[in-house]
Amino acid sequence: MQKLYFGSDYQQAAHPDVMARLMRECTSPYPGYGTDEVCEAARAKIRAACGRSGDLPIHFLVGGTQTNATVIDAVLCSYQGVLAAETGHIATHEAGAIEFGGHKVLPLPQKWGKISAADVRRACEAYHGDDNRDHMVMPGMVYISQPTEYGTIYSRAELTALHNVCAEYHLPLYVDGARLAYALACGENDVTLRDLCDLVDVFYIGGTKCGALFGEAVVFPNASLEKHFFTITKQHGALLAKGFLLGMQFDELFSNDLYARIGRIGVEAADALREGLRALGIDEVIPSPTNQIFIRLKSEVYRKLSDRAVMGFWEQDGDSTVVRLATCALTAKEDVDRLMELLKEEAAHAAR
Repeated sequence: MQKLYFGSDYQQAAHPDVMARLMRECTSPYPGYGTDEVCEAARAKIRAACGRSGDLPIHFLVGGTQTNATVIDAVLCSYQGVLAAETGHIATHEAGAIEFGGHKVLPLPQKWGKISAADVRRACEAYHGDDNRDHMVMPGMVYISQPTEYGTIYSRAELTALHNVCAEYHLPLYVDGARLAYALACGENDVTLRDLCDLVDVFYIGGTKCGALFGEAVVFPNASLEKHFFTITKQHGALLAKGFLLGMQFDELFSNDLYARIGRIGVEAADALREGLRALGIDEVIPSPTNQIFIRLKSEVYRKLSDRAVMGFWEQDGDSTVVRLATCALTAKEDVDRLMELLKEEAAHAAR
């Protein structure tokens, strides 16, 4: 039996429409570094989706960690750090990339991966109220992800509250959108791309985990932060010479509602998985409405299933293991059904 893959949402190459576009144009010559007409067409489509015109700067980078490191370094002064959830991607799973760039991640408390406006305010008040602040790292921006590392999402009200406190303390608000398609598509969401343009200073539209072969689109609603970003991207080794490959993919993703469809299909697959898990009496340990599902399995069951199904290890909890199951637009119904069969078999075996 072929092994099942639910470990992440980037374990397949790309959506067939994206691959077909790349193949159709693989011999077409274009100028380099994202200065070509395909990138411009992709930018125009993204601006339209955001409800903006030509005043919205957009840059294409290759991957998420690279994008976070480049954007944060571009926005911060040398003496500033970035406020983020203690569970945030830049704080946990980016190998110190932000610190390697000379900036400190300033961790905040979180609930299901989300930070609150109140905790941002407390951090700012603590810094500005400390007579020794000149010896400390100044909070210079706020980082969140939509959805979070736990698959949870910020509501429009929560984003508005963060926007307001960030504006009060002159902190740019940055949203990591590595899995943005799934946040936009889930039933609990009330935040649109237009809302992001109104409420945050910079965000990126994830491609790598949302149907592209690779690539992220960095959007600057606050155009003043985009100053020299092209050059800073080059300094970070993040400027792809064949930038038209990124433009082709995002031009395709934002044609015929493909990006939205990718999000919906991924979330629908996750919802089918949730329904099957509930039928087996397996509860989610995190209230995620997007394409990431977190469940607790007996460690022995997890080890047995690992030979037949790839699941993302999250944490050890006594004799249990918390795992993550991730879906995407290419998750087949047959794979969901087969995973349910494997879990049912193990449950029956344990009951004997």
